[in-house]
Amino acid sequence: MPRGSSPKRERQYEHIKKSAQDRGESTERAEEIAARTVNKERARAGESKTASRTSTQDMSSGKRGGQRSGKGSQGPTYDQLYEEAKRHDVHGRSDMNKSQLKRALGGK
Repeated sequence: MPRGSSPKRERQYEHIKKSAQDRGESTERAEEIAARTVNKERARAGESKTASRTSTQDMSSGKRGGQRSGKGSQGPTYDQLYEEAKRHDVHGRSDMNKSQLKRALGGK
């Protein structure tokens, strides 16, 4: 986190990072996702010195996430399913497509 970040942004960063790790992202990728999300929110709230046009005019990350998790969502990605199958030691997972991985994991 950048110096001078508020405690709220620190908590937000940790929460997003943990959430990404729970979905099967690597620690490095989870940190990148969290940093980008928090930086965008800081820019939208006017808490950063510089901000790109897309950071301030684009849809907020909270709204975008809400749309993705709504009805009609396609659920977890292939990579997320594959990582979960790996954790559960599902045999033949490397030859499976997304729907086969879902079935092998019990339709999760």
